[in-house]
Amino acid sequence: MTYSGAVKVGGPADVHELPALMISKVAVGPMENNAYLLRCRATGAQLLIDAANDAPTLLTLIGADGIASVVTTHRHGDHWQALAEVVAATGATTYAGRYDAEGIPVPTDVPVADGDTVRVGEIGLRALHLVGHTPGSIALVYDDPHGHAHVFTGDCLFPGGPGKTAGPAEFTSLLDGLEAKIFDTLPDEAWIYPGHGDDSTLGAERPHLAEWRARGW
Repeated sequence: MTYSGAVKVGGPADVHELPALMISKVAVGPMENNAYLLRCRATGAQLLIDAANDAPTLLTLIGADGIASVVTTHRHGDHWQALAEVVAATGATTYAGRYDAEGIPVPTDVPVADGDTVRVGEIGLRALHLVGHTPGSIALVYDDPHGHAHVFTGDCLFPGGPGKTAGPAEFTSLLDGLEAKIFDTLPDEAWIYPGHGDDSTLGAERPHLAEWRARGW
């Protein structure tokens, strides 16, 4: 089946099958958060991005193979409601941006800085530190050697614009970071996996950069 990235709370996961990586997307919780399970095809190792809510659903998605690690994209509470339960059940190593770790109640085993690599089996995910939605938000980039990039943006980028910010300075910081680290470095084919809602591509969003900057949100 063709991957669409359209998921609903209580519905099935949608699976994006890449040559070396399987990405399973599920929606959980009252804020319809997206959680992503990444599985290295070569080793079977698994990583979860955002244990946002509904630990039973996430643990069912993870299955008997467990997870080696769980990455929290940022400190906002809707992105870590199930983190403690998932970690307790799996023993997973926890990762989060080093400037957001203090705002996450489950201890962060590995603080992540800009440019760090987070590994799942033979797969490397490149971390990008983006300031504005929170002080320490991170996005993760999988540079697929068999195709285009895949970017897990948390709440920093959605279809239609950047994530919510507290004011003009934070908005400018976030959009500057998105332009410099994502739009200026990745092709239009790059697939965007946000923290809520449907997926997108950089090509679909790129024409609106000037519009976003002009409107200020």
